[in-house]
Amino acid sequence: MRRIFVAGNWKMHKTIAEAKELVSGILSGLGQYDNVEAAVCPSYLAVPAVSELCEGTPLKVGAQNVYWEESGAYTAEVAPQMVAEVCDYVIVGHSERRKLFGETDETVNKRLKAALKAGLKVIVCVGETLEENEAGETEKVVTRQMKDGLADISAEQAMDITIAYEPVWAIGTGRAATPEDANHVHKDVIRPLLNAQFGEERGESIRIQYGGSIKPNNAAELFSMSDIDGGLVGGASLDAESFLAIIKAASKVLNG
Repeated sequence: MRRIFVAGNWKMHKTIAEAKELVSGILSGLGQYDNVEAAVCPSYLAVPAVSELCEGTPLKVGAQNVYWEESGAYTAEVAPQMVAEVCDYVIVGHSERRKLFGETDETVNKRLKAALKAGLKVIVCVGETLEENEAGETEKVVTRQMKDGLADISAEQAMDITIAYEPVWAIGTGRAATPEDANHVHKDVIRPLLNAQFGEERGESIRIQYGGSIKPNNAAELFSMSDIDGGLVGGASLDAESFLAIIKAASKVLNG
């Protein structure tokens, strides 16, 4: 049975007080959409407060990144076990981490392995830049990121992985890939790679989110595609009404 997963990535937005107010607003309307899995990923300082509010509710909590060492002299980094104490999910490999902070497919793989070992569910981001897209290199780039980022991951571990395809050129620009173009990458590039690595039964069960400017007005069309299993939502998750509208769209798609 298909289950859509919608996660909000709040990036470097919202103070602790603002995060609590936002999550309270989301929780007030979430209960009517119990066929959709939802999560929010606040900044690290807000995670404990948000986690406390979400305890015993359907809303899951995620962190936006994690380091791969368990402890040590790594100023400002956060260890997997620390994240696992207060989070259900963690994002690794987001395009902003790759572009602004020098993350590579190798470091994404190290973070992924460490997070899985700590018992976290992991959203692994892949996607091409505008230049790569215009050069016709989408498949090449996404294939490399998938193969190197998921290297040495077993089919059993894959049960706790979600892939988020985020065309970098569509993040924060107001532009979005057409539902058909996004679904093509999900269905014809990412899905076959998952099937090849983990076997068809496991590969077909792994959710592939779309992460390029999902908004209330395009969510239903995106979620109606065969291999778009949810969304990693940026700006539209910073307002409770907007985020709930996206979750509502997912619920309506599932209900036919």
